Amino acid sequence: MRHAPSIVPLDRLDRDIYLVLEDFGARAGCSWRETDEQDTDRETVLRDLISGQYAYPVRIVAFNAVEGRSRDATGEVADELGERAAANTEITPALRAFIEANATRPFAVQLALPLRGAA
Repeated sequence: MRHAPSIVPLDRLDRDIYLVLEDFGARAGCSWRETDEQDTDRETVLRDLISGQYAYPVRIVAFNAVEGRSRDATGEVADELGERAAANTEITPALRAFIEANATRPFAVQLALPLRGAA
């Protein structure tokens, strides 16, 4: 039997692909978010986490299908988010909890709180 070449170009898969496991609550549980292929790079996932695209992230995995490897990237992503949050990026309380629970080093994350009586 002859082996047919893959119809998927190797360059699309020969990179780290990041997926986020999100907690949707007690009734729905956790699920891997459906994501467009072009939105699975590290920078886009970081940007989406900071902007609130993921309400309650639980775990982040990275894999490279061509190299045949995968890894838990939760700690490294939490570290990067902590660095960005420490640089005055506003984050949600859920994202702050994710950083505190998963970062491998401490960060001074200060949430912006509204002033009392401010409209």
